[in-house]
Amino acid sequence: MLNSNNPTITSWVEIPPQSDFPIQNLPFGIFKTTDRSPRAGVAIGHFIIDLHELAQQGYLDKIDSTTTSLFSQPYLNSFFSGGRSAVRKIRERLSEILRHDNPELRDHTANRKKILVPLHDATLCMPIKIGNYTDFYSSIEHASNVGKLFRDPQNPLLPNWKHMPIAYHGRASSIILSGTPIHRPKGQTKTDGQVNPVFGPTKALDFELEMAFVIGKPSTLGHSISVQEAEEHIIGFMLFNDWSARDIQRWEYVPLGPFLGKNFGSSISAWIVTLDALEPYRIEGPQQDIPILPYLQVNGKNNFDIQLEVIIQPKEGKEVSICQTNFKNIYWSIHQQLAHHTINGCNVDTGDVMASGTISGSDEKSYGSMLELTWNGKKPLSMPDGTERKFIQDGDTVIMRGFSTKNGIRIGFGEVRNTILPSL
Repeated sequence: MLNSNNPTITSWVEIPPQSDFPIQNLPFGIFKTTDRSPRAGVAIGHFIIDLHELAQQGYLDKIDSTTTSLFSQPYLNSFFSGGRSAVRKIRERLSEILRHDNPELRDHTANRKKILVPLHDATLCMPIKIGNYTDFYSSIEHASNVGKLFRDPQNPLLPNWKHMPIAYHGRASSIILSGTPIHRPKGQTKTDGQVNPVFGPTKALDFELEMAFVIGKPSTLGHSISVQEAEEHIIGFMLFNDWSARDIQRWEYVPLGPFLGKNFGSSISAWIVTLDALEPYRIEGPQQDIPILPYLQVNGKNNFDIQLEVIIQPKEGKEVSICQTNFKNIYWSIHQQLAHHTINGCNVDTGDVMASGTISGSDEKSYGSMLELTWNGKKPLSMPDGTERKFIQDGDTVIMRGFSTKNGIRIGFGEVRNTILPSL
């Protein structure tokens, strides 16, 4: 197998310092331009490789034509259904074509103009057609903080939390791409001092900093995916913002859990970074300190060292970094999440999205939601313009960024950015 993660590999494509998209990354997405319909692309530096055009010009002839014929489609689902092996073949061929000492495309000016599309000339599109979406609750720091706020500060975790990855099934239809504005949701709320609930826009709009993985190879109803098999079904990761209306959520969540406080919108980044690109950033996860059932037991480096940041940009104001944390501290790994999701025979489909739940660290600057950062509004955040934030205000833009770095190579995810508009 070609070592496409080798940090000494360089590309003939100019890649700016600190770019999220060096030749060692090569994430997949969907883009369009004024003269190109939505199609598959791969990011490198400030360019997109048009995979359809690359195949048309013969550069992928070494690879099965049934795979390369999928690159003119408006979603990556059909391509991803071939699993990690199909994606790996394309990524490794791209690494070969793009390396600095390969003249195949480098020295063919006419083909380069057809195949390399400047990012600023393209519009990024939803990369996958999402049929189902599940949101986990896998950060022990986040779960503990929520327990301290709303239950028992001395025993914040519910009895089942350390025995299995907790999750809820969300709404796939309202998952949106980075750059799409979100209207403040409306619903019922009730404070402790009110006799009856009232209706209106949420007063406690929150972000939740998460990572999400994408299913490639589907499974069959009635069959489970083991922790050992999990990675053969997972293509890669995106940044994920699980927007929440905390006051609506608090009133509705007993007895059946999240509903209108969550399903008004979740946001994803445009590029899917493959598990193969993240191989150098594997790390052992936190010690799971009580016995767990055999189907959830894992060994080795099953977490990923991904640095994460959340920024708030007030309307016409400057960006303010309010959170820095890391995905490596997640308590339940993606292998355990997928194994638990399917242990009862639930099948997963290509394009399904599984989000991690809010990713928080152990110190206050690493909390992955406004609920925690302001301790449910009791400790407002100060903005440079003199205003305060207990929760997200209309006009605010919330930006999430993430990357892994090692040996001078940065594997980034781009960003997920959304602006809040007033309720309709």
